[in-house]
Amino acid sequence: MSLYRLETERVIGEIRKRNAGVVGLQFPEGLKMRAVELAEQIESETGATAVISADPCFGACDVSDRKMRGMVDLIVHYGHTPLPLDYEVPVIFIEAASSVEVGEVIREAADRLSGHRRIGIATTAQHLHLLDQARSLLEERGFEVVTGEGVNTARGQVLGCNFSAIRGTDADAYLFLGSGNFHPLGIKLFTGREVVVADPYHGEVRDIEEFADRVLRVRFARISRASDASRWGVVVSSKAGQMRFELALMVKKKLEEAGREALILLAENISPAALLPFRELEAFVVTACPRIAIDDSQLYDRPLLNPSELEIVLGERSWDDYTLDEIIHG
Repeated sequence: MSLYRLETERVIGEIRKRNAGVVGLQFPEGLKMRAVELAEQIESETGATAVISADPCFGACDVSDRKMRGMVDLIVHYGHTPLPLDYEVPVIFIEAASSVEVGEVIREAADRLSGHRRIGIATTAQHLHLLDQARSLLEERGFEVVTGEGVNTARGQVLGCNFSAIRGTDADAYLFLGSGNFHPLGIKLFTGREVVVADPYHGEVRDIEEFADRVLRVRFARISRASDASRWGVVVSSKAGQMRFELALMVKKKLEEAGREALILLAENISPAALLPFRELEAFVVTACPRIAIDDSQLYDRPLLNPSELEIVLGERSWDDYTLDEIIHG
């Protein structure tokens, strides 16, 4: 059985209803192995031509509408929920809900959370339909369970750049349902509370403390190294969902007022190779996806900071008030 519900019948129905002759297909990396199979089924059952995006896809902020404009009649974007953006091509979002069993890891997580009373739960798009089950299992153990209403996200949903759904929940501890470390790291940094990860894909339950400590040590080292930099690059993404040009202008002004030089760099995909030619610049501030500086830190030969980290360099924020950067659309 597939781990994800790709709603192929719905997709085929929409293509027929819209009489789309050319259909763009876009997948996050974890779903790209299904691309050929889905494209062949769509072409076979609708007569439409499928165009598969082979570029990396990082979220609903990264839809291929501008690249596919004039080429396709419709884009089917898998694995994410929509953002309040004006897409240049009609887009259908398929959440790719997970079919994996979660009961066992949630029960194990409940054991790990014993000693707490009020538990906040959060997850990503693939597991939103499982939050009611998670709530019921926790309530059976006597916990009070809370989920927050996010800004441009579903209740209980966190993104890599948007943790608004956990604000105001005032929980004693948090349960994150899903895989990976970045989302629970964000919950940890925004709340300061214990965060337990229930990962149904690997069948494991873990806390995030050791990972968070390791990340913070790396970030402290990058921030310390950047403190002596006099020439900075302020990096702006050309992706519509990540472009924060006004913020970049503000960051440039802050740096210059602090007696440092700053130039704005525009890039679609921000990578070590993209920044390598600018050898005169000693450090960078990324105004695009907050994960770039955190996830890929070790790949860059110079410090790469988020705007909130620059505030520490400039003395506007204390290290004890460290937080992740967010992009809240709308």
